[in-house]
Amino acid sequence: MAKYVELTKNNFDATVANGVTMVDFWAPWCGPCRMIAPVVEELAEDFDGRATIAKVNTDEEQELAVKYGIRSIPAILFFKDGQVVDQMVGAASKDAFASKINAIL
Repeated sequence: MAKYVELTKNNFDATVANGVTMVDFWAPWCGPCRMIAPVVEELAEDFDGRATIAKVNTDEEQELAVKYGIRSIPAILFFKDGQVVDQMVGAASKDAFASKINAIL
């Protein structure tokens, strides 16, 4: 069973450097963030071996949130080989996230 990767400033760059990565910027107090959490876990399983699904707790990793200009959460950034290629803000359906990932793959 695949699991999403929890990112910190220590492993962020190495994790997004190669391939396709979806990064969910979230916080424990954020209702919409908690709402999409099960979707993020399902995506980690669905895309196991094809894309990396990751999360950043913005309360704990404020430097990363500032670096990527996160102003409202949930904010989902899509990386390809270390570069941001797309983004979404707010809760969305599993299909919406999956279609963004598939478009980048």
